[in-house]
Amino acid sequence: MLYQSTRNKNLTATGPEAILQGIAPDGGLYMIPDFSAVSLDWKSLLELDTIPMAAKILQALLPDFTPEEMEELAKKAYCGKFESDDLTPLAKVGDRYVLELFRGPTSAFKDVALSMLPQLMTASRGKTGMKEEIVILTATSGDTGKAALEGFHDVEGIRIIVFFPKDGVSAVQKAQMVTQEGNNVLVTAIKGNFDDAQTGVKKTFAAAAADPSKLKGIELSSANSINIGRLAPQVVYYFKAYADLVREGAIAIGDEVSYVVPTGNFGDILAGYFAKKLGLPVKKFICASNENKVLTDFLNEGLYDRKRPFYKTTSPSMDILVSSNLERLLFMMSDGNDELVASLMKQLNEEGSYRVPAEMLNKIQKEFSAGFCGDQQTAETIARVWKDYGYLMDTHTAVAWAVSEEYKKEASEPVIVLSTASPFKFPHAVLEALGEEPAADEFDCLDRLSALSGLPIPKNLAGLKTATVRFDHAIEKDALVEYVFEQANK
Repeated sequence: MLYQSTRNKNLTATGPEAILQGIAPDGGLYMIPDFSAVSLDWKSLLELDTIPMAAKILQALLPDFTPEEMEELAKKAYCGKFESDDLTPLAKVGDRYVLELFRGPTSAFKDVALSMLPQLMTASRGKTGMKEEIVILTATSGDTGKAALEGFHDVEGIRIIVFFPKDGVSAVQKAQMVTQEGNNVLVTAIKGNFDDAQTGVKKTFAAAAADPSKLKGIELSSANSINIGRLAPQVVYYFKAYADLVREGAIAIGDEVSYVVPTGNFGDILAGYFAKKLGLPVKKFICASNENKVLTDFLNEGLYDRKRPFYKTTSPSMDILVSSNLERLLFMMSDGNDELVASLMKQLNEEGSYRVPAEMLNKIQKEFSAGFCGDQQTAETIARVWKDYGYLMDTHTAVAWAVSEEYKKEASEPVIVLSTASPFKFPHAVLEALGEEPAADEFDCLDRLSALSGLPIPKNLAGLKTATVRFDHAIEKDALVEYVFEQANK
């Protein structure tokens, strides 16, 4: 299979090449040109355990790897790294289900993909014969950074640089990153927001493509969900959740379900749509936004406009105004019209907004609906779900739960809410939502939240307070491109 750029069909790459490049030379994102050509018997997947299921799905999406190769890569990625080989358990909470994606080594949903991407990238180096060192650039709104650092630290032939907004992540998220061990890792704060970091990373790729002499024996790649090797593993847990419902007898094979996804960069929910294109029976994907509701407005109105106030919220991983993966949806909903996608992306870059044709919006709205939730409602939701069901959720999951409530009034099918992070990653906000007076030190809040809830602090978070800080520098957002070239060439 040849993946192609969303902005130019003539720019193609094999799966391993797309994984190693991360982003197409023209700034587009690599996409499967035709999902009907992907060979996958989805019904047979439902009988498999999670890791064999993952191997089957990933091999179908990345057919340059043999079934035997992908099975071995999946075992290396997941065995012994999550709380159980189940990876992503499904919990019944009231009249809905919560898909717990935070049971991995960094307590966030990114672990599912970023445990697999290093394995895919290392194997891709072998398949393509790449000799150059890879430098991975990652912009993070909080969770991707730590998960990428955890996955790639001390991987031979690869270095990783992570950029995060200086004042835009929780204290726990920041500590996870700046204390990261490994000889091949670098963590740098940006004096700006996530969009500034993400824009800087994209500009770096463009600058390197325009002038390859800027890098000496180095190839750039990405661990963000712009990389198809990062996005593909996220498809798995949609099938896994469906299989769990079948095993429980809650649905029969072929029954439809709906998924509510808290998302800022649109990658997590897009992976679900990939699953549907592969055959999974899904009635609706509900996109849940916080106060930075650029996606909600787009899905409801067809106008994408990043020229709006930027809010720092209690769900910081969704504090995003430029949602990179939406480009892939535009490609799919335009039947692969690369010229249209390129035009829309040019408008976004130059004018800050674009509007999709009415026909495309109608197609999108048949598959997706959207809602948003502010900080006050988020807090009220955390408190109410804890009081009513004894279930503790983080701020991002609470956004999705709140949005799901309106949808559930009319829905007859099972509704699955994706839980993207442990409540212990945001202990100050969760304690406050529960009516407690949080400690000034967010790490003291971990102990108080554990005492209040009776839940153990995840092992990977428990020792953060006393961990040694290795990275404490910040740069101006406009300095990112030259900073990367300087660090990469060291």
